Amino acid sequence: MMILQWFHFLKPIFIYSFSKLLDMKKLLCLLFASLFLVLPAVQAKGTICAVYFTGIGCPHCAKTDPVLLGELPNEYPDFVLIEYEIYQERERNANLMLSYDSKYKSGLGIPLIIFNESFRIIGDTPILKNIRNSLSSVQSNDCPLLDGKKPFGETDINSLPGSPKIWSKERILIKYGDGNVSNSILRDLLTKNITSVLKDTEYEITDPVPAPISGGEIRFQHAVKIGNWIFEWNGEGVQKNKNNLTGNKTQKENGKIPTKHTLTLGKIISLALVDSVNPCALAVLTLILIAILTYNPKKKRNVLFAGLAFTFSVLCLYLVYGLVIIKFFQVIQTLTSVRLFLYKALAVFAVVLGVLNIKDFLRYKPGGFLTEMPVALRPKVKQLINKITSPAGAFVIGVFVTLFLLPCTIGPYVIAGGILSALDILETLPWLLIYNFIFVLPMIIITLVVYFGITKVEDVSGWKEKNIRYLHFIAGIIMFLLGVAMFFGLI
Repeated sequence: MMILQWFHFLKPIFIYSFSKLLDMKKLLCLLFASLFLVLPAVQAKGTICAVYFTGIGCPHCAKTDPVLLGELPNEYPDFVLIEYEIYQERERNANLMLSYDSKYKSGLGIPLIIFNESFRIIGDTPILKNIRNSLSSVQSNDCPLLDGKKPFGETDINSLPGSPKIWSKERILIKYGDGNVSNSILRDLLTKNITSVLKDTEYEITDPVPAPISGGEIRFQHAVKIGNWIFEWNGEGVQKNKNNLTGNKTQKENGKIPTKHTLTLGKIISLALVDSVNPCALAVLTLILIAILTYNPKKKRNVLFAGLAFTFSVLCLYLVYGLVIIKFFQVIQTLTSVRLFLYKALAVFAVVLGVLNIKDFLRYKPGGFLTEMPVALRPKVKQLINKITSPAGAFVIGVFVTLFLLPCTIGPYVIAGGILSALDILETLPWLLIYNFIFVLPMIIITLVVYFGITKVEDVSGWKEKNIRYLHFIAGIIMFLLGVAMFFGLI
């Protein structure tokens, strides 16, 4: 009886406790369920991949390059950026911009960053204003490739077209040739522990080369060459081991990566040679030497000084003209749609100049368009030259005469300026000096030949008139072949 009484007394307590236990169990189940629901969302954070078009020399890119290529890969460890530079690498990368515009409707302006069909940002101010918020809000993003979007972990890096540079957390992967390296190794170098990845990989330690960006460069502490890729990074380096290759360098000294600019010398020399055999430039010099000899035939030294003074004035003024031409092209290169076709346009212009010179060979007529000084200007030039009485006068007159020479010498110079406009303005000076030295070299030779009495000025002038058609033929062939080679990307 006592037990039953205690049971009835404790029954409500047991029922209350059991119900609370059930509620606690439900609560724990709910917590576990919530945990499993949250974990996938946390683990879903993956690689954010984008494609970036820029141009070295573009003033707007000079504002975004340091941020997109220097700061953000360090701030966002999951951010991978595939860069295509279209000014210095226009032969390999410029056409890719047209392909991306066709697939992603991205436009032709730079700087340009593409995430997908509906998300791309053009222009320095929009990029700088929105990029950090965009990276913070997105969990992951497939790489926007020309053959479709793919997660970075599935991207075939070797098959990336053109000359890409891939940036990720104080690391850069640079493609400099054709070849094939394990895609998993390339991807792991950008995202995982570098020492572990290189442990069982064949590589060659090389000197790191600053990565050029618009308005500057980004430096790295270490570099290795793996096949046709250069990998540079900051932080802990690696030591030589059994897999480290030596004595098999395909790069230039100090690890410099070969570029298309190694062929620029041939283009510049070819254009300068065409300009140097220009008949009107040689005609003006012989007129100056005749004027000096006529004024004072006994002072032969004046021929030397006058010829060199005139040549020096032409050299100086043409350097200035060259810088102006290059600056003009660098200004219009901000219009990317124009810049993409500029190299082809210069190639067509070279072909046209070649045809005009060949036409002068087949049917010569003085004052040919873009090949000789217009006939209407010649009396004015002769009046100026007849006033020369001293080497100082030859220098001064040379300054003015260059303006009259421009119509017949500007063609090759414009093409050279367009080619060199991809370089920084200070980097163009050595190229301009080479071009203009070759341009004035025949003037120097004629001056020395006349001074040393090897021949007379009249003989030089007669030789020029006798062979003028052949001079046009040589210039025409060189220009035509150069233009064709440029148009088809052979040089």
